[in-house]
Amino acid sequence: MSQSPSHVNGKLYVVGIGPGSLEHMTLRAHTVIKEADIILGNGTYLDQIKDLVSTQQVFRSSMGHEVERAKKAIDLAVDNKVVMVSGGDSNIYGMAGLVLEVARQVDLSVDIEIVPGITALSAAASLLGAPVVTDFAVISLSDLLTPWEVIEKRLHAAAEADMIIGIYNPKSRQRNTNFQKAIKIIRRSRVDTVPVGIVRNALRTEGESVTVTTLGNILDHDDEVDMRTTIIIGNSESGIWGSRIITPRGYHKKYDY
Repeated sequence: MSQSPSHVNGKLYVVGIGPGSLEHMTLRAHTVIKEADIILGNGTYLDQIKDLVSTQQVFRSSMGHEVERAKKAIDLAVDNKVVMVSGGDSNIYGMAGLVLEVARQVDLSVDIEIVPGITALSAAASLLGAPVVTDFAVISLSDLLTPWEVIEKRLHAAAEADMIIGIYNPKSRQRNTNFQKAIKIIRRSRVDTVPVGIVRNALRTEGESVTVTTLGNILDHDDEVDMRTTIIIGNSESGIWGSRIITPRGYHKKYDY
């Protein structure tokens, strides 16, 4: 989405930097970061793009300061090329929505371009094989901005609809029970043999781990789960082949192969 006001000299790019390794960023993301005058972002994400930073002015912040970061980026973009970095994809639990909300609220006409990136679900799925090839739902277990009652309804609906379920933000130090509660909800609608993938630090240069297990045994791997972990829970047709998860899309029902 982009606006094109004629009276400003700058531009704001909200850039999804992907899972964290430069080789998995889009060419567009590389280009706008290198050409930026100013870069803003969470310190963790700025560290992941440090090799693309040379003369740009950099503003670092931490979790909990997203609104202030968005306001600053919009103000600076009136006269500068500004990049707001966002982990994964800039839309999927990223900064794109907040930036546009703030721009609308302050009614400041700034040229804004949303640059997409590989999200955690895609990154994790690539390491697990082919678990996500049909309808799926992605649900964050963080109840910081979304009430747990709403998250619970979404889990029920996705599980009962036999959708592939991707789980983001499964567990943090302060919020360490939602993951267990979520699995309990999903198990009401799914058999324990359903395949589950646990991927930590997907496609990052350090700390990557991949585990294939089942819904009945997933809580045995609770120590592998944190905020850097993405969980993918298969549907009734998903299966395990060696160390990979495959969810048939339906070709086997119509064609011989």
